[in-house]
Amino acid sequence: MFSTVLIANRGEIALRIARTCRELGIRTVAVCSDSDRHSTVARFADEAVCIGPSEARRSYLNPAALVTAALQVGADAVHPGYGFLSEDADFAEICQDAGLTFIGPTPSLLARLGDKAEARNIARAAGLPVLPGSSKPLATLAQARSLAAEVGYPVILKAVAGGGGRGMRVVRDPRDMAREYAQARAGAQTAFGDSRVYLEKYLDNARHIEVQILGDGQGNVIHLGERDCSVQRRRQKLVEETPAPGLPRHLAERICSAAVRAAAAVGYAGAGTYEFLVDDENGFHAMEVNCRIQVEHPVTEMVTGVDLVREQLHVAAGYGLSLKQEDIEARGVAIECRVNAEDPRRGFLPTPGVVKEFLQPAGPFVRVDTHGEPGMRVTPDYDPLIAKVAVWAPDRRQAIARADRALEEFHIEGPGVCTTRDFLREVLEHPVYRAAKHTTALIDEMSAVPSSVDRDWRST
Repeated sequence: MFSTVLIANRGEIALRIARTCRELGIRTVAVCSDSDRHSTVARFADEAVCIGPSEARRSYLNPAALVTAALQVGADAVHPGYGFLSEDADFAEICQDAGLTFIGPTPSLLARLGDKAEARNIARAAGLPVLPGSSKPLATLAQARSLAAEVGYPVILKAVAGGGGRGMRVVRDPRDMAREYAQARAGAQTAFGDSRVYLEKYLDNARHIEVQILGDGQGNVIHLGERDCSVQRRRQKLVEETPAPGLPRHLAERICSAAVRAAAAVGYAGAGTYEFLVDDENGFHAMEVNCRIQVEHPVTEMVTGVDLVREQLHVAAGYGLSLKQEDIEARGVAIECRVNAEDPRRGFLPTPGVVKEFLQPAGPFVRVDTHGEPGMRVTPDYDPLIAKVAVWAPDRRQAIARADRALEEFHIEGPGVCTTRDFLREVLEHPVYRAAKHTTALIDEMSAVPSSVDRDWRST
């Protein structure tokens, strides 16, 4: 096993990785920007190294600074977490060339699956159904218009190097294509440093289902069940749940088998997630692969009892998979709610500020992954995620009640800081969500219809 792991990330995921490393007796080094010098993970890790100013591109997105720090502290591995450089093939290759183990897929596989248009082709070759759309990046506006006319509106433009719901534009009218194509390219360049985009058919009322897989790089792959991630704002997830409620078990099994088949075909190594859309006729379509640990991984851990970060480390260290498919037994229901520093009344606009009061929930079967604490400064430089509240219960009804209770206990106050807490509670109370009939359109529908709930997030 590794002796020292440098965690090339920040916030709750950096702290979560550090905790598993400590349990394994692995020394950890946290990197931090100037604004994160006194963060929770910087204090928890065995050592902390400042790698640059608050601006992400000069710190957490700076491969040279990260690799230099890893070599200076004697690290033998780098864990990228999620976001930032976690799926960057160039960064993985730089680590490899420097003699550092990158805890994730190989650089070549990251390059193949990180190109979302190429990932569609790979999925198709493995026999997975995909939505009609691009087989390669769009070279011109004329090409985008021609393909959209062939596929049929609405369509969605996505960044080839994208992920996390960023850089996407839905086009419903041919007259809007020129504007949306230009904005999609500009957004992709800003978010990923790569302006290439591709196109696929857009489904208005779909369910977003993903499958957690683990592979050893030798063709051996297992899955740990599916998650429903349909509650989204701006195509970014807010509530995740496993098992996917209301999804026929035979369909869930087919989707999980498809993910395993696709991952085995490319020799996947480590933890990854295959993402699908399920249409209103229960047809499923492969979308993309996330070659990293997911934000929502706690719900899978809670129902299976598997520490996914531990498995990542185990595979990266060359020990192969420590589990077989028959070892995976999912029990009960888990729900995760993302508490972000955002104002739902203003289109989920981030609300930076200083957190003065921070009281997190507790109690039976409640897990809070957070880097929050009193005095924490929420800055506009990073993702506004403050905490993930995950709960487990024997059935969905109890899980929803427990999640609502936990959110009710969560108290975050500070000048200018607004959170999604009350909005998340409204989601949990919504009759469509409770009936497990929700799709990716739920939040848009909630925003359009006045609420009868007393703690309405639109008026508080």
